Amino acid sequence: MIGDLFHKAYVVLAVIVFFGASVFVHEYGHFWMARLRRMVVLGFSIGFGPKVFGWVDRQGVEWAVRWIPAGGFVKLPQMLTSETIEGAADPAVPPASPVSRIWVALAGPAMNIFFALAIASVIWLVGLPVPVNPPIIGYVEPDSAEARLGIREGDRVVRVDGKIVTRWQDVQRFTVLARSQTIPVEIARGNSTSNYVLTAIVNPTFGLKLLNLDPKDHPVIMDLAPGGAAQEAGLAVNDQFVSFGGVPVVGQSQLVDLIRSQTGKPAQVEVQRASQRMTFSVTPRVDPTSGVARIGVTISPSRVLTYQLQRPGPTPWEQISGVVGQMGELVGALAHSKETGVSAKDMSGPVGIFGKLAADVNADIRLALSFLVMLNVNLAIINLLPMPVLDGGHITMALYEIITRRRVAPRFQEIATSAFAVILLSFMAYVSFFDVVKRGPLFKAMFRQETVIEAPSQPTQAP
Repeated sequence: MIGDLFHKAYVVLAVIVFFGASVFVHEYGHFWMARLRRMVVLGFSIGFGPKVFGWVDRQGVEWAVRWIPAGGFVKLPQMLTSETIEGAADPAVPPASPVSRIWVALAGPAMNIFFALAIASVIWLVGLPVPVNPPIIGYVEPDSAEARLGIREGDRVVRVDGKIVTRWQDVQRFTVLARSQTIPVEIARGNSTSNYVLTAIVNPTFGLKLLNLDPKDHPVIMDLAPGGAAQEAGLAVNDQFVSFGGVPVVGQSQLVDLIRSQTGKPAQVEVQRASQRMTFSVTPRVDPTSGVARIGVTISPSRVLTYQLQRPGPTPWEQISGVVGQMGELVGALAHSKETGVSAKDMSGPVGIFGKLAADVNADIRLALSFLVMLNVNLAIINLLPMPVLDGGHITMALYEIITRRRVAPRFQEIATSAFAVILLSFMAYVSFFDVVKRGPLFKAMFRQETVIEAPSQPTQAP
């Protein structure tokens, strides 16, 4: 009990430190460059809104931690963004030159890139755990289109949408990002390969399209509905399904089909609990809301996540370029939202970032460091967008002043910055809503999964 409390405290503290460090280095870049350019600095804040605590240093700079953990700011009256955000400017302070404002705006994203490179260098030295989840197909529904095409359990997925896959996560990612519901898929059986065009369907849990294929695995119970058939029968969290109604269970979709086929009928369920096989009798019940049979469980593909440590890890350049490539894929998917089904609600805000970071810390600190690389590269690129309230907006307005030799009207700057701040915070609230409602149970399931890190038998290179 005490050990569990210490572990939870460790996870919470690590998330606060990691996320806070990413915001801090960004803002410190602005702070350091402003001092270097001899600009007036009045405040340094992590977060927005009312202060949690703060202090004033000998130079008169007010340092503060604020309640809304959506970023931070350095109060620079010579390049003030908005009175609403940072307070009123002192008219006695002369404006900074556009060149100084550009340098200060660039320094924040640059510090995030340097921080990402530093973390990536550590990962390169200590190694990176890579999921061991080969793209082996499990259950294939007998009457499905996939079965009629000749796809069978044990086949291996080689390519999805023309891209090589090495693990099941690649199968899912390339399917989500594909710009069509019908996707070319290359599948191998033994030494021969076959090409198919498969139709993806929207998964009700993720809200994104996935292929109608399961990985070969035994689903595990991650949560039990109070008063559900499974709980009443004696099933427990972490039980691993071995068979249902006498049929071996090899995938989630198959298990769902087996449950629905036994509506109102008792079925013998065999599970693996720790090192023991146990059998229970469960009667699926029709859910009045959805009209389908359920037993009241939340399932995950596996209770144990297996990783293999790759040492040395990918080079810093490979890690940074990989993140940039994934961002490009996401932007392309969003730009073709009608074809891909990917929209703003599928992005993550502060809640999703905290949840993913906490899950990675809980699993292995090296996974959390890898996520920090991605987070800092994202912060750098997003902050360079030419929008008021972001660093790119400062750069755009400074370039306008250099080209036209006229400064942007203070009233226009105030209105534009305040408006975009409202839009940005509203967007964060929007995506955070889906983080809680749709992805909350997934983050909860992550914490209940065990992680096994396998050491490689010999030095390996990251793919």
